[in-house]
Amino acid sequence: MANAGQFCQDAQILQYCGTGASATVKAAAWFDVIILHAEATINAMTRYDWSAADAATALTSTAREILCVAGGSLAANIGIAWDMSGYTTRTEAEDLININRDRYLMCIAALRDMKNQKFIQEA
Repeated sequence: MANAGQFCQDAQILQYCGTGASATVKAAAWFDVIILHAEATINAMTRYDWSAADAATALTSTAREILCVAGGSLAANIGIAWDMSGYTTRTEAEDLININRDRYLMCIAALRDMKNQKFIQEA
């Protein structure tokens, strides 16, 4: 699978979806749409165009990893919520959603903080 976005990675999304992700969620065409949505959401939530900065290779490996975790977590949650049929129980899917949501919110808080943005950009 080729990665459609700048910092969201297909393999990371699959990992965050867990082993119960349905075949539909694992399909490459689905990823192309969701990855772009996740990256746009992160850019809007933090009021900074991380996609453009990453394309210009202006990000450090630390910043890129924070963005990958945020994007992977958000995209995985969209996939899990969209099709829970592959999980053994609804509770299993909901647990993954909760874990991914917490991970996403932690990353967004770090990216939103102007001091962190300055540190990330100047590192």
